[in-house]
Amino acid sequence: MQVIAGTLRQETAQRANQQMVDWIVTDGLTPYEDAVFFMEKRVAEIHAGQANEAIWLLEHPPLYTAGTSAKPADLTDPDRFPVYEAHRGGQYTYHGPGQRVVYVMLDLNRRGRDVRAFVAALEGWVIDTLGQFGLTGHVRPGRVGVWIERPERPPLSDGRMAEDKIAAIGIRLRRWISFHGLSINVEPELEHFSGIIPCGITDYGVTSLVDLGLPVTMDDLDVALKTSFEARMGRNAPA
Repeated sequence: MQVIAGTLRQETAQRANQQMVDWIVTDGLTPYEDAVFFMEKRVAEIHAGQANEAIWLLEHPPLYTAGTSAKPADLTDPDRFPVYEAHRGGQYTYHGPGQRVVYVMLDLNRRGRDVRAFVAALEGWVIDTLGQFGLTGHVRPGRVGVWIERPERPPLSDGRMAEDKIAAIGIRLRRWISFHGLSINVEPELEHFSGIIPCGITDYGVTSLVDLGLPVTMDDLDVALKTSFEARMGRNAPA
């Protein structure tokens, strides 16, 4: 298997219905262009029956990505970091060191061709993972991603509780095989998010596991992601 950047580790998990999912972990920082190349190649191989489904865990150098709904006005500092057209759903997102990027290359031909159910399963997977650290994540209508309530802060002017975003989600499908995926903030430089309006949402902030006072490492999060995966993502596939 090709090594993208740093050291690539892979293990294969067998699902209850005999489908195989490769878990790939790349240490170091993976250039965005290399990640897209790898994902597109893997999607083609999955479609051709030449490769297993895959979950890829990595980190990127600092960059911004623009989804298909991105608005130019939401890129407030266009010269700060490289900006990439991601061709996934969603708007602007930041990626950088200290953030776990989780690229999901899963075959919805086998799991049921229901995009909403698939995205809901991804959201549930993140929420279950955060729950292992004592956090309660939420999804909100009209606000993509997973959110953490901040009751210690004053409510917003309209009475809504203050909340921060801890995870972003944006996928793309090709022949009903997913790629791109989600990101969870472990300990990124939160100030780097100031160069964009994340997902076009202005009333709420961004947080991370460490910002919330949890001494969680990237390895800790990876273990939690693997533990939570089957309960949420496994149920998408027919028996």
